[in-house]
Amino acid sequence: MEPIIIVLIILVVLVFIALMKTVQVIPQASAAIVERFGRYTRTLNAGLNIVVPFIDSIRNRIDLREQVVPFPPQPVITQDNLVVNIDTVIYYQVTDARAATYEVASYIQAIEQLTVTTLRNIIGGMDLERTLTSREEINAALRGVLDEATGKWGIRVNRVELKAIEPPTSIQDSMEKQMRADRDKRAAILQAEGVRQSEILRAEGEKQSAILRAEGEAKAAALKAEGEAQAIRTVFESIHAGDADQKLLSYQYLQMLPKIAEGDANKLWIVPSEIGEALKGLGGALGNFGGAPAAPAAGNGAPRENAVPPAPRREQPPLD
Repeated sequence: MEPIIIVLIILVVLVFIALMKTVQVIPQASAAIVERFGRYTRTLNAGLNIVVPFIDSIRNRIDLREQVVPFPPQPVITQDNLVVNIDTVIYYQVTDARAATYEVASYIQAIEQLTVTTLRNIIGGMDLERTLTSREEINAALRGVLDEATGKWGIRVNRVELKAIEPPTSIQDSMEKQMRADRDKRAAILQAEGVRQSEILRAEGEKQSAILRAEGEAKAAALKAEGEAQAIRTVFESIHAGDADQKLLSYQYLQMLPKIAEGDANKLWIVPSEIGEALKGLGGALGNFGGAPAAPAAGNGAPRENAVPPAPRREQPPLD
């Protein structure tokens, strides 16, 4: 009985292993290559798959998702004989698991070498300045060449990116100095433009201020002249309305004489002949106001005693 039990146990184990070999579960976004006696039979897609145990074997499991592969910096010589180091990143996706397995031994290594070769061909036809400013052009050219070459391998290159382009150290120093000079130049231009704009605004402000000041002074002078004219008009109307006599006018005339003589520029002023008549009228008015009797008149044309002689008329000296 014991040998029979051992045989049964062996059979159960073999059946269990056969079942495990028969049922193959492929994850999503993956594929498996099945070979029968070393020859390609079919490609297993995602899900539950049945194979013939001990006859069919799984050659390779391939991830069908988009892959990202960074490549180390590669020295590339430009058209002007300068060596630059370029880092690249490749985004690719396997579209045919059978071709990726049998058409190329190692598609990752093949893509890397093809990228380096194509990059050297493209950069070799550009100078340093164009290389630094034409990343999109380089990416498009590189992607076109890689996509055409890797199509037969069952691989699609979705995108190629240049991570960094490092020129030589001496060129970097020169570029840094040039950039610093450009920034200083732009700063000086902006500062000069600011000063110019400030001066323009200040001049405009002074112009407007002068215009407003002149308009204010003109309006003030006009209002002052209008006020003086109104005052003179009022005084004139008051005098005529009050029927002022010669005595009042003489008194007002004498009050205005000190104002006529005011000012440092008045070195010479003329006393009109009418001032004698004004003094006579004012003297008579003061005499009558004080109640003093008038001096008797002398007969037969004799001169009167205590009579005030008429004031002589001062003539204006001739101008030199």
